[in-house]
Formats: sequence, C-alpha cells, structure tokens
Amino acid sequence: MSARFPPKLVAGDLIAVTAPSSGVPQHLHPRLELAIANLKKKGFRVREGRCLRSQHKNQSACKVSRADELMSYLTDPEVKAVMPPWGGDLAMELLELIDFNLLAESEPKWFVGFSDLSTLHFPLTTLSGWATLHGPNLMDLGAQALDSTTQAVWEILGSARGTVIKQHSSKAFQTDENQWGTATNEGFNLTQKTQWKHLDGVTSSASFSGCLIGGCLEIISRLAGTRFGNLPLFKAQNSGEGVILYFENVEMAPCELTRALFSLRLQGWFNNLSGILIGRSAVPDVSDPTKHNYMDALRAALGDIAVPVLYDVDIGHIPPQLSLVNGASATVLFTENGSSVTQQL
Repeated sequence: MSARFPPKLVAGDLIAVTAPSSGVPQHLHPRLELAIANLKKKGFRVREGRCLRSQHKNQSACKVSRADELMSYLTDPEVKAVMPPWGGDLAMELLELIDFNLLAESEPKWFVGFSDLSTLHFPLTTLSGWATLHGPNLMDLGAQALDSTTQAVWEILGSARGTVIKQHSSKAFQTDENQWGTATNEGFNLTQKTQWKHLDGVTSSASFSGCLIGGCLEIISRLAGTRFGNLPLFKAQNSGEGVILYFENVEMAPCELTRALFSLRLQGWFNNLSGILIGRSAVPDVSDPTKHNYMDALRAALGDIAVPVLYDVDIGHIPPQLSLVNGASATVLFTENGSSVTQQL
C-alpha cells in the first residue's frame, strides 16, 4: 500500500481548527489567536470549530461532538488541512466513531500535530491510507519567529507531491516549560546542545531507508493489537521498501516504559524493520544507580535488535521536532557530527 498524499497548501486554502482531544482553556486563548493569526498572515482562510475554546474533564467537548466535527472537516472538500491546537488525553474515545473506511474513499488532506493526535495519525495512515504529518502543533506555531527545525513544517505542507525534503538534526533543544502564559508570542528556548545517539554506543555513522510510521509511545503501545494499530500489516504492505518506526515517551517512568516496549516486542513490532528512531524522553530519569533507568529500559527491549536504533532524536515533547510524514519514503543518515532525515512526499 502506498500512502496517498494531500496536495500542497497554497494561499487561499481553508484550514480547519478543531480539538479532537483537549481544548484550549481561557488563559491560553491569546496564544491560540496568535497561531490562527499567523495562518491568516500566510494567506490561509481559517474555520474554527465548536470543539476548540473550552476544556472540561480533559476534553474540548463530548466524544460524539468531537468525532462528528472532525469527520465533517476530514470529509469536506473545501477543507485542505486540519490543524488541532494540540493533543491531550482522550482522543482514544473517538476511534469507534470515526469512519476510516469512508476516509479511505475520500481525498486526503493534511492532518497535522503530535502527542495524543497519534491516536488518529496511526489509523488514518494504516487504515485509510492517508499520509499524515507528525510535527509541531498549531499552538507551537503561534510564535513571532520559528526556529529552523519547527519552520520545516511549512516546507512540507507547501511542497508538491514528489518533492524531496531534507531536515537536519537541530542545533539545540529546550528543557524548560513553554512560557505561553507570560510571554504569549515566544518561541522555544533552545539552550541544550542536540546530539542524536546510537543505542549500541559504538556506531559513529549509519544510514537506513524505509517508510515512516510512528508517534507517541503511550498511544501506539495501546493501539497495538487492535485494528487501529496494525503495524504488522503495514510492514507486510511495505515489505519491498522496509519500515522505519519512530516514537517518543512523554510520561512513562523506566519500568512502565520497559513494559510498553516489551508489549510491542512480543507482538512482533520490532521484527523486519529498517531502523528505529526514538525521540528525547520527557520524563525525568532515575538518579539512583541501583534502580532501573531510562537507558536500561531501551537496552532491555531494543538492545539486541538487529537494526540501527537511534535515540535523543528531534521527535516529540522536548522541542524542537522534525516534521515526519507517516507513509513517506525516508532515508535517515546518522553521524556524530550531525544527522538528517530525507523524505519524499
């Protein structure tokens, strides 16, 4: 199965903004408005959904309202992209209410973001055959100026099918919390030097290619074994090209991370891959040397995998992050002096 890519975005296109998971609380409306204003500055028209500017019990609205609004945007020929403000916690409630078979027969459009949005990215690609963009959320795009890694999302969204786009590892990453409440139009505070690493600790360079698929590990580890997370089928469909699996950890402590990874391992997820990319972990590591830590978790589940495993990659909740297209053919080049991901749309 080859993923179907949406057409590039051009000035005048309509972008729909809805929150299929968490909504935007009142105190962050100024940041949302800046992000929407930035879309309009680029020449796009914007349609705001009803499920957006409220938040109650970790939801923008009830699951039926969220699913209905999302489906209406995903099937509306006038809408060219759906850009939620961010992820959240409860997108899983929508899966039984989304008609992925109908979407498989519909023209694809860009669905953009990360975190809990992986709940929707994964089946949109594996069931409906859409290429989807795992990258900065709309709220990240409310900054007055974007760093080059974040800015790449617009290169992908604005490029024609068949375009080859190369993204390099970032120069630095952010460790502190976003300051949107006090400095509303601020970008990321990139202070720590970025260094992608090879899990074996020895390899100084590596290159591998395949079809990209992945997302937030908390999500995809729970989709595994269901029709919404059938990676073995996706691998079989792309056996000629190979598959690159990517993920990132946002909340799981080392022992829980180990359990999640072993669950995927026992289901065959790590068999017959071209390579694995792991984003920077957002969880503080264990400092007690007598206890199981983050690197113990990675080595326990992935240390004997016979393909390259890179970690501390620019993916996920410790910004900035690459814009990775689920379903795109990609080549990863790893070196100690800088790495890159090249994708063909």
